[in-house]
Amino acid sequence: MTSDPIHAVTGAFGYSGKYIAQRLLDQGRRVITLTNSTQRANPFGGRVAAVPFHFDQPDQLAQSLAGVGTLYNTYWVRFNHPLFRHADAVRNTLILFDAAKQAGVQRIVHVSITNPSADSPLEYFSGKARLEQALIESGLSYAILRPTVLFGQEDILINNIAWLLRRLPVFGVFGDGSYKLQPIYVDDLASLAVQWGATRENVVLNAIGPETFTYRGLVETIGRLIGARRPVIGVPPAVGYWAGWLVGKLKGDVTITREEIAGLMANLLYVDTPPTGATKLTDWTAAHADTLGRRYANELARRVDRTAAYPVDAGAEQPAHR
Repeated sequence: MTSDPIHAVTGAFGYSGKYIAQRLLDQGRRVITLTNSTQRANPFGGRVAAVPFHFDQPDQLAQSLAGVGTLYNTYWVRFNHPLFRHADAVRNTLILFDAAKQAGVQRIVHVSITNPSADSPLEYFSGKARLEQALIESGLSYAILRPTVLFGQEDILINNIAWLLRRLPVFGVFGDGSYKLQPIYVDDLASLAVQWGATRENVVLNAIGPETFTYRGLVETIGRLIGARRPVIGVPPAVGYWAGWLVGKLKGDVTITREEIAGLMANLLYVDTPPTGATKLTDWTAAHADTLGRRYANELARRVDRTAAYPVDAGAEQPAHR
C-alpha cells in the first residue's frame, strides 16, 4: 500500500456518491468511481476516473480496486423493477465486498438505512440488514452509516412533494401522517462518510438530520416554505398508492411503492438518537424555495438513461453548489 492510497466511491456521477467524491477531492485525495454509468457526464472532469463494476467478473473487479485504501459504497436500488431488483443489489454488493477484501482494501464505508432487520417483510430493510451483517463478518474495517431520507440538489422525495404541492389543490398523506422522518442533507452524509473513512474504528451510526417531522408536518412545512400551502388530508394507504401510481404512469416513473409506504408508516425512517447532520431541511428549503418542485424528478429515467448528468438544484438546471 502506498502512502497515498486511492479512495474508491461507488456512483460518484450520481447523488450521494458525488458529494463524497467532491469532499475527498477537496482534501487532495486520489479518487476513482465504480459505476454502471461510465458514459454518464463526469462532473469532475479528468479528476475522477470511471471504472465499470464488473460484477460478472469478480477477479476483474478486484483488480479495479488494487491500490484502494478506502471504499465508499452507496450502491443500491430504491425499488424492484424488471431491470433491477433488491436481490440483485444484495448479490452484487456481496461480490463487491469480496472483491474489496481480495484487493486488500483496508476499510469500507457503507451506506445502509435506519432500522434494518433481517426479519423485516420489506426487502429494502432485510436486504440492507443482510449486507450489514456480511460486512461485519468480513473481517474488513468498516463504518456503517444509516441515513433516513436524503435531501439536496439532486433530491427525489422532497422535490416531488413540492412538485405535487405546486400542482394539486389538496395533498393526501397515507393514513394520519403521524409517522416520523429525520431528513439529512446529502453533503452532511458525505461529511460523515469521509470523516469515518479516515479512521479504523468499526462503527454503526445513524445518519440523521437535526429536525424531526411527522410526514404530515413535513408536507405542511414544505408547502409553507415554497408558498404553496394546501389542505393536507389523510387517505387510506391503498388510495395513496394508486394516486402515486397514476402520477408515476403519467411521468413514466415509479413515484411511490407499497414497500415505501409500509416503511414510512412503520416509523422505520425514525430513530431515537442524537442528530449527526447539522443542516436543517427548513433552512435548505427556504433557500431553494423558488426552484424546489418546479420540475418532476424522475427516478426511473435516471436509472435507464446512463449518459445524462443528474439534474441539480431541486428542479432547476443550474451548476452544482460544490
